[in-house]
Amino acid sequence: MRTKALRLLAPHFEHKLFLTATPHNGYPESFSALLELLDNQRFARSTKLDRKQLDAVMVRRMKSELPTRWDGSPRFPKRTLEPLEVPYTDEEKAIHAALKQYAGLRSKRARDNAESIATDFVLKTLKKRLFSSPAAFLTTLNKHEASLRHAVKKTAGTKPTFGTLKRDIDRIDEDYADDEEYDEATGDAVETASRLFSEPSDQELALIKKMRDWAERACSQNDSKARQLIAWLKEHIRPNGQWTEQRVILFTEYRATQKWLSEVLASEGFTGQDRLMTMYGGMDAKSREAIKAAFQASPDQSPVRILLATDAASEGLDLQNHCSKLIHYEIPWNPNRMEQRNGRIDRHGQKADHVQVFHFVSKGYKERQSSAFTLPQSELEADLEFLMMVAKKVEKIREDLGSVGQVLADDVEEAMLGRGYNLARTDTAERGSEPVRKMLKFERDLAKQIQALLDQYRETQKELRLSPANIQKVVEVGLKLAQQPPLIPVKNSKGKPIFRLPALRGSWAACAEGLEHPHTKEIRPITFDHAVANGRDDVVLVHLNHRLVQMCLRLLRAEVWSEAGRKKLHRIEARVVPDSALPTPAVIAHARLVVIGGDSHRLHEEIITAGGMLKEGRFTRMNVGQVAEALAAATDEEPSEATKKRFLKLWGEITPSVQQALTARMTDRTKGLEKRLLERSDKEAQNIESILLELKRSIEAELDEPEYRQLELFSDPERDQLERNKDFLRDRVKQIPGEIQRETEAIRARFADPQARIFPVAVTFLVPRKLSII
Repeated sequence: MRTKALRLLAPHFEHKLFLTATPHNGYPESFSALLELLDNQRFARSTKLDRKQLDAVMVRRMKSELPTRWDGSPRFPKRTLEPLEVPYTDEEKAIHAALKQYAGLRSKRARDNAESIATDFVLKTLKKRLFSSPAAFLTTLNKHEASLRHAVKKTAGTKPTFGTLKRDIDRIDEDYADDEEYDEATGDAVETASRLFSEPSDQELALIKKMRDWAERACSQNDSKARQLIAWLKEHIRPNGQWTEQRVILFTEYRATQKWLSEVLASEGFTGQDRLMTMYGGMDAKSREAIKAAFQASPDQSPVRILLATDAASEGLDLQNHCSKLIHYEIPWNPNRMEQRNGRIDRHGQKADHVQVFHFVSKGYKERQSSAFTLPQSELEADLEFLMMVAKKVEKIREDLGSVGQVLADDVEEAMLGRGYNLARTDTAERGSEPVRKMLKFERDLAKQIQALLDQYRETQKELRLSPANIQKVVEVGLKLAQQPPLIPVKNSKGKPIFRLPALRGSWAACAEGLEHPHTKEIRPITFDHAVANGRDDVVLVHLNHRLVQMCLRLLRAEVWSEAGRKKLHRIEARVVPDSALPTPAVIAHARLVVIGGDSHRLHEEIITAGGMLKEGRFTRMNVGQVAEALAAATDEEPSEATKKRFLKLWGEITPSVQQALTARMTDRTKGLEKRLLERSDKEAQNIESILLELKRSIEAELDEPEYRQLELFSDPERDQLERNKDFLRDRVKQIPGEIQRETEAIRARFADPQARIFPVAVTFLVPRKLSII
């Protein structure tokens, strides 16, 4: 075996931890892949970055703050909100007005706090489902009416307690992975709340009947919103009856709406030939993954064009490969849920330049937006416009969605219960989050610091020689050592390094796991080049942490340090170089240099080389540049056996000289590292001090904010929690000086009195071609 493999492998001895990092530890060219890479603590150690330095940068990463590409284009697509205008009928507007009238009557007749809360909950639930679909509305209305009539027949003593009501309502706020369980919890809460209602009046019963009769009729036909959806699909997804390659996700909050919509779209011919798929919470994992794989596959491989999904089904899924359009069939009242939906396609890996998010509004919306004097004509139109305002507000403040989202959710619920449209409180919330934003912004000047880390990562990548060609060579040598069949180059790959993995034996067979395409089930070829695999799902990237590379690396390490009599990989090689590269033969030694700090911490590790030319049987040392040029000129050609024997005969005489050259190289390299290590020590200490001092100033500024003195705005529990938070922040400020001292001392101790050690690895003889056959 050639010891060229040792040189390719050698850099990996410097950072063993680098090889055991996450699957993203390949060689990412994309900025976002780098961000994921930097999140790994072991990579931080491999690139000589302190974890606290990374923490300061990785607190939050906002897409708007990321640097642009080399040509100035954004790294993420632009997202726009698009209104879908619906010509609602007078009957549909009347039903929304009837629900508002019913809500007003019930709210006025609430006898106590428990009934008031129960009333708000039921009316809010009914309205959310009315905005969704007639099917979802009818299900909940029937449950409410049945519970209401049941409650009238019972005595007051059998009514549920306020605690029972609160428990059932709280259950709905839990995260459900199963839509059926969520619907059951909602139904139980509606039933409990309805049983707390006072006896309905004749007017209220008449309104319930009116709404039920309409919902029953509407369930058996397409309502105005469904007709508008169908028109949009025919225009953008299936124009003139021909399916395009465009895809869209239809999101709904309720399983009942999803089932109803599926039937509606089936009646319009959208479901044949697997063009439409449904994903819901509670379906088995295998089916869910199959649907995801089909939707993520290329349109020429998978016929699906429409994905009808509920919130519970889509959580955590990437659906952006070939889809840039998303329709909210209803606008969630919780902005966090709306943003979670949008994140299924507005994420890293989106190929389109433009992501479109659609919301339903009433007809005339755009005209009303352009005129300050045109007002909505009905309650339905006013509610829909308010919800669209919420969607726009979320888009504007999504950087701080975690702190503002609940405020928006509360405002939406108040508005939908008929208590006025007012988003002014979000402005206060945004101002209140400003100190947090400022502190986060200090902890990462993202555009600047990430670029510095990217440069440092690329420098490390260069130092470790983590090129695709080198990874490929390690695999090729590893397979040969393991007596496995070699990689099979793919024909017609247009010059790109793509290979078929052969049928491997024994434990190596597991290296084929993950090669099966998730949708077509075909075994995909592999590549070691990130640029080749980028944006493709028909080829698999074999990165540093891939099982195949890891097994080859472990085998090569074992060979390097195995006993002399058991080696399959030799430490000595001889290679031919062009006559122009060397006038006479040369010998070059490779050794592992390790620098240990004062606390036995490994500060640095690399492979060094030293060598010299052989003239008249004597060793003449070469400088570092000459050694590098000679090694770069080496070919795969071996000299004659006679030449090799002459080298072996000479080896005993030149060994002391080679060892002296290695020792001298170690001394020179160590001296060169002293300044670098001292700079690292100073920089790490300064960074820690700077971060902690700025954190201290930020906390002090936060404590001085006037909002903290406006305690009359808070309830007693909130006031107590605020005081506890303030006490914690004050204690944190007091701890910072001592923390600076401890961290600085630890860093200084780590870099104190560095000691160098070398361990021989391999020897390479280089022979000019004119002398290789002598």
